[in-house]
Amino acid sequence: MIGMELQNGSLCMLSDETSRSISPENLTGEKGGGARAKIGEGIASDKAAKLGEGWKVNPFVRAEPGQTLVLADIRESGCIRQMWFTPTGDWRSLILRIYWDNSPVPSVECPIGDFFGCGWGKFCQISSLAVCVNPGSGFNCYWPMPFRSRALITIENRDDYPSNIYYQINYSIMETPENAAYFHAQFRRVNPQPYKEVYTIADGITGKGHYVGTALFWGANTNLWWGEGEIKFYLDGDTEYPTICGTGTEDYFGGSYDFMNRETHEYQEFTTPYSGLPQVIRPRGGYESQQRFSMYRWHITDPIHFKEDLRVTIQALGWRTDRGYLPLQDDIASVAFWYQQKPAEHMPPLPDAEYLRIH
Repeated sequence: MIGMELQNGSLCMLSDETSRSISPENLTGEKGGGARAKIGEGIASDKAAKLGEGWKVNPFVRAEPGQTLVLADIRESGCIRQMWFTPTGDWRSLILRIYWDNSPVPSVECPIGDFFGCGWGKFCQISSLAVCVNPGSGFNCYWPMPFRSRALITIENRDDYPSNIYYQINYSIMETPENAAYFHAQFRRVNPQPYKEVYTIADGITGKGHYVGTALFWGANTNLWWGEGEIKFYLDGDTEYPTICGTGTEDYFGGSYDFMNRETHEYQEFTTPYSGLPQVIRPRGGYESQQRFSMYRWHITDPIHFKEDLRVTIQALGWRTDRGYLPLQDDIASVAFWYQQKPAEHMPPLPDAEYLRIH
C-alpha cells in the first residue's frame, strides 16, 4: 500500500519490473522513444526551432472543445505508479477516465480537479500520501493502479475553450499478482441536495474489495455550521442500518468542533498525510457569495473491506439558531476511491457539462 515501501523494506529490494513513462514527449512509452518530436511536428516547434530536435519540442497536448484525447494506451501487464498533470482551463469540464483490461466501462470517471482534491476550480495546496497538489497547478497522484492486459487513459474537454494538457504517467511493466485489485474512482454531484435526503457518495459497488478514500466538496447555502452529518458505510447486505457509522463530518475528516481555530474563530485549513481541509473559499462580497470547502480522507492504514457490496452515504445536516439540527439543501460533490476484484461493470451517469459547472 502507499507509503509502506520504506516501512516494510521493499524499496531496497531488487525487482524484475521495467520502468516506463508516457508523456507528450513519448506518447507510447516505448524504450528510447522520448524527445523524438521533429521540428515542425511538435506543438512547441517555434520555441525550439533554433535548438532543434530533443529540445522540448512537444511538451503538451491540446484538447479542443468536445474532444476526447487518448493520453495513454498500455497493452501489457503492469502497474501505474504515479501520474502528474497540469491542465489549463476549467478543471470541472475536463473529465479523466481510466479503463482496465479492455472493459468498455471506465473504472475511473471524474473531473480532473475533483480527482486531485480541488473541487471548486481553484488551486489549493495538498500534501498527502495519495495526492499532492503543488504550486502553481501541479496535480500528482500516487495511488498504485495494477492491470493485467491493458490500461487506457483518456481526457474529455467539455468546455467551450481549448485546454493545454501537460502530463506524465509513470508505470512499471510487470507480472500482476493474482490478488491485485483494480483501482476505481466515482464522482457525484447534487445541487441542491433535496431536503431531508442523504447524500450518496458511492453505490452500486459489488464483489470483493476495499474502500480507500473520500474527497468531499461542500458549498454551504446557509449560515452557521454545516457539518453535523454522519458518514455511513453499508457493507455486505446492510440495508436500513450501516455497519460503520461516524459521528460528524469534520470528525470523519480528522478534525473536530467545526474545523475552527479557537483563537481566530474562523475555519482553519490543514493538509496532512491521511486527511485534510485544504481549501476554504470565503465570501468576498459581490459575486463571490458562497462559503465552499474541500476535504479529503484516505483510508491507507484503515481500508474498509467488503466481500459482497458497498454503499457510502453522508447526511447533509447543520445547526439551527436554537442549536437544534437543520437538514440542509447544499451544493455537494464527492469522489469515492476504492479497489475491487474486477474492473467496473457500470458507473452512474455523469451529469452534463452545464449541471457540473461551478457558479
